[in-house]
Amino acid sequence: MNEKTPEPVPQDEHRLITERKRKLEELRKLGINPYPYTYSVTQHAKEILTVHAHLQPEQASGEQVSIAGRIMLLRKMGKIAFAHIQDETGRIQLFLKQDLLKETFDKVLPLLDIGDIIGVKGEVMKTKTGEVTVMAAELTVLCKSLRPLPEKYHGLKDEEERFRRRYLDLTVNPEVKDIFIKRAKIINAVRATLDKHHFLEVETPTLQTIYGGANAKPFVTHINAWDMKMYLSIAPETYLKRLLVGGFERVYTICKNFRNEGVDQTHNPEFTMMECYQACADYNTMMSLVEEIYENACKAVHGGTTMVRDGVTLEFKAPWPRITMKDAIRQYAKIDVDTLSDEEMRELVTKHGLKATQQSSRGDIILALFGHFCERHLIQPIHVIDHPIESTPLCKTMRTGDTTMIERFESFVMGMEITNAYSELNDAVLQKKLLDGQVAQLRAGEAMPMDEDFVRSLEYGMPPAGGLGMGIDRMVITLLGVPGIRDVIFFPTMKPQE
Repeated sequence: MNEKTPEPVPQDEHRLITERKRKLEELRKLGINPYPYTYSVTQHAKEILTVHAHLQPEQASGEQVSIAGRIMLLRKMGKIAFAHIQDETGRIQLFLKQDLLKETFDKVLPLLDIGDIIGVKGEVMKTKTGEVTVMAAELTVLCKSLRPLPEKYHGLKDEEERFRRRYLDLTVNPEVKDIFIKRAKIINAVRATLDKHHFLEVETPTLQTIYGGANAKPFVTHINAWDMKMYLSIAPETYLKRLLVGGFERVYTICKNFRNEGVDQTHNPEFTMMECYQACADYNTMMSLVEEIYENACKAVHGGTTMVRDGVTLEFKAPWPRITMKDAIRQYAKIDVDTLSDEEMRELVTKHGLKATQQSSRGDIILALFGHFCERHLIQPIHVIDHPIESTPLCKTMRTGDTTMIERFESFVMGMEITNAYSELNDAVLQKKLLDGQVAQLRAGEAMPMDEDFVRSLEYGMPPAGGLGMGIDRMVITLLGVPGIRDVIFFPTMKPQE
């Protein structure tokens, strides 16, 4: 598929840039440095607006402030002018008068444009129309911008440009900035919950000689010092488990992972993940932890455990319901896989056009049935438990004795998987056998290679443990109700325009 042609550059853009460069030189001729080193800011727009909201129209506060921001509106009317500047917290109006600013009003103001960054000192007042305003007594140019801000930027139909030019998106669309402020609050809430339970935050390698922890295609790179192939991390799992072997009992990391796969509304090649491991725990422990993390994160951005998305009120309060994968298939596909022969299972592949083959195992077909029939129905937060062993080689089989199924769960909201967790396998002999079985699959596509050192670490002994992987980007999508992953990553991976 060919990439969209970028929007044509406005014919007068070069003229506008040339004019701004002329104004830049005029400022320098006036002895003004248009790019000073520092500026003292005492307050921000939101604080000023809040503190002085009580003022009556045409009332002065008697308080002097120093504020800095980007000019978003500028109207000159004879001997007065009005401007709006925008800082990190919002916009505020400036009132500029010739008798206060003197030469600055006559010589500097004509050289300013929308997009320039200025500092202003003055008294806070309220205009007769009731708008909290800073009466400028001093104006300092902090940065002369050379490119004009795009007009009607919010109305651009091509969202690609928003993601490519995130700096412009943040400048002209304040609600986008709010998404990333809330993203930070969500991550802080995740850390706070884990810290409360005495998890230790650690770091794992991004560059690895052997990748593992997920069935995914890695990005391949090369280390010149050793003249050998290396991989960007697809998951931190095997390194975190090594730390359990080393005696740490509760560890987590919030890190970048890289998977060389498709790009869509829920997938970006580079993404952020939280993984944690707890000794002497199992997947039931991890389910409770997921619920607490989501509850606290929801409270951090919504003030409670509920939110509305696409007209649906989502409730994140614990406990969440649980359903086995087989029961979900019974409920939504009206198929009881336990009553079907292998041949009947294979017939379902063709009948329903599943993402499986006639040679697929029963477990593979169960996974395909679940994806085909069930996921889209999982709207409210829910844990789907007890998966086929084919889904991962890193998990313990059911304690009931069913060796075809494992103690794994995935949590879903609005039809999207948001977590993946296991009762972790710590049987070194079985782990080696299962990883050996992945080698043939690796030749055919996505699977984990044999990691001899990881198996060796298990041979020294790892305590029983519960492990959890949680996509941070998907968490932000879920809790903020935005369309997709590119809306919650500052700089998503983009195909070059040229």
